[in-house]
Amino acid sequence: MRSLFLSAVSSVLLSVKSCFVLLLLILTQQSYAQSAADTFTEEHKRWLKEEFAEKHQAIIPKVAVADMFYGCNVVRKTDPVPYQVSQIITQMDKDLLAEKLAGCLGDETPQSDSALNFGLVGCFSDQLAKLPKQERAEKMELVERAIARLSRDDRKRSFTKCVTEQAIKYIQ
Repeated sequence: MRSLFLSAVSSVLLSVKSCFVLLLLILTQQSYAQSAADTFTEEHKRWLKEEFAEKHQAIIPKVAVADMFYGCNVVRKTDPVPYQVSQIITQMDKDLLAEKLAGCLGDETPQSDSALNFGLVGCFSDQLAKLPKQERAEKMELVERAIARLSRDDRKRSFTKCVTEQAIKYIQ
């Protein structure tokens, strides 16, 4: 009985820890973006918005689809090429990318829970890509646990936030 209780407590703690890690990742992104924004003058902020807002909005859909395809392909292995998210975003034609995502998702749509989960995996994989392999694997495991425990609305908000931040580095 005691081991069953300890197992349940351990499971709850892992759940809380996973959600905390995902929240921490999101807050870190917000904190980084806020500290960068604080260093700009109002005039510079206005110029940045005018210069890059259109480009940022234009690349967000491709980044989201790339994240979904990456996550889907990691799990379902429908394409034999082991792509990196950055490679998909910068090198793959958007029409080819759409075809590859459709092929990987099969009967599911990009609005499905699976596609959303794949997108989160892809986005966080890209965010963590520069970490050492072991550390990246540990953090991705925590991300995947958090994804399993979050509501659909929370996952949608997290994906939107992640893709919006991620797209900034791909503006050309």
